[in-house]
Amino acid sequence: MERDERDFELLTSIFQNCQTAIQSIENIEPEVENEDLRAELREELAAYRDFAIKCKRLSPEKLADNNVFEKARLWTSIKMTTLTDKSTRHLTEMLLLGTVMGTLQCYKDLSDYRAASKDILELCGELQVLEEKHFNYLKMFLQKNL
Repeated sequence: MERDERDFELLTSIFQNCQTAIQSIENIEPEVENEDLRAELREELAAYRDFAIKCKRLSPEKLADNNVFEKARLWTSIKMTTLTDKSTRHLTEMLLLGTVMGTLQCYKDLSDYRAASKDILELCGELQVLEEKHFNYLKMFLQKNL
């Protein structure tokens, strides 16, 4: 596979990872009553949006967003899960699980796309660090609210 194709695939994966995080935060944020958690989510949302913009700038063509079925599945899952429990603890647990999934995707991408361009690999690594930072913050937040 050509390097340009690998770069585009990796950029698409990074972009979709960010889009999933953005959608998740946008779906969960209205349910959040705790102002500290709400403030954290706003910061995280801005960071993921910045990463999505960086992906678009590096891509020679339009990046594919998550498909409509994936978006609907995520929305439905969040709405069903928060239907019976909108506690800060539960919302934090949901966010932690999403962050773990995003981190795992970065680890897999860094392994699968080792031949990609250095700048795109660095972007993926930066996203991984951001995901881990968010995880550590949310983990501490959860511990404070036990």
